[in-house]
Amino acid sequence: MKINARPFSFILLIPLIFTLFSCRESPKEEEVVRAVKAIQVADPSLIRSRPFPGVIRAENRVNLSFRVDGPLIEFPVDVGDIVKKKEALARIDPKDFEVALRNAQANLEKAKASSAFAERDYARALRIQKADPGAISESLVDRKRQDRNRLRAEVNSLEAELEAASDQLEYTNLRAPFDGIVVATYFDNFEYVRAKQSVLRMLDISRVEMVVDIPEHIISYIPTVKQVIVRLDVIPGREFSADIKEIGTEASITTRTYPVTLVMNQPEDVQIFAGMSGEAKFIGKAKPGGIIDALTIPISSVFSDKEAQKSFVWIIDEDIHRVSRREVTVEKVSPTGLRVVEGLSPGEWIAIAGVHYLREGQLVEITDFTGVTE
Repeated sequence: MKINARPFSFILLIPLIFTLFSCRESPKEEEVVRAVKAIQVADPSLIRSRPFPGVIRAENRVNLSFRVDGPLIEFPVDVGDIVKKKEALARIDPKDFEVALRNAQANLEKAKASSAFAERDYARALRIQKADPGAISESLVDRKRQDRNRLRAEVNSLEAELEAASDQLEYTNLRAPFDGIVVATYFDNFEYVRAKQSVLRMLDISRVEMVVDIPEHIISYIPTVKQVIVRLDVIPGREFSADIKEIGTEASITTRTYPVTLVMNQPEDVQIFAGMSGEAKFIGKAKPGGIIDALTIPISSVFSDKEAQKSFVWIIDEDIHRVSRREVTVEKVSPTGLRVVEGLSPGEWIAIAGVHYLREGQLVEITDFTGVTE
């Protein structure tokens, strides 16, 4: 009897197949990379060790326009003219507005006369009703009261119209809002001007500003500045004292810098004009205990160990992109963050958001404040 060997061969192969599959390594789970917001700890001396370029601009600057339409009939100023506050700069033909004002005055006088008659008529009806209640009907008295009240309201409305017409006439004059200089004109005399169209540009250069861009990693040290010195390229050898007027609260998306506005008075012996370029040098405050050199970091970057009553930050290793916990000694809270006196060094990267969700040795990827991965 002939036996078919194929089924037996297949049965013998089954254990071999299982053995081969069991010998294959199971795939490892891919480690999840967590995106974190981070900053690089800055050296406080950086704010004082380098100048920051900037450009001068007038503290007060404005494009002036009329609030009404019309043709120009007076335009006595030109570029470069120095003008005083409330000085006439341009004028629109006022004829139509003068007519409107006279009409408003006449309508008001007419309404006042009618209102005065209605007041007397209503008072007479009340006297008659009081002397002889049956001599005049109650409905007639009510009607005269209604006429009086209507004419009173009409007088109030026409007084408002007269005031508006007077304002419209005044709006035909364009006056200087402050002492300054005319730096641009956009129309010629006798041209027709629309309301809100810029007619000229004025600057007040009695005080000037300079805007400098401060990198985000040292912006927190601006409050430690005691004095600001400005140098201008066109006036070599001179230094001008300035004050910090405003610190921007939003960084540029492209440069990651914050605008800081400086302001200074116009010197007596030289003239500083808008558009001049230069640089600003910051001089720090000297406080006991070296506070000026304490590192400042965001409050959100620090977390505590409740049991040990200690403060920690997550340090990000730039080479392996992993975090490690490090204890820090914080001094006090300042308007720009926490002052750290021990545990950090300038140049190190720390996580500043989501610190309670990180774990030791976790793989991370640094992102900036806009969420774009670096």
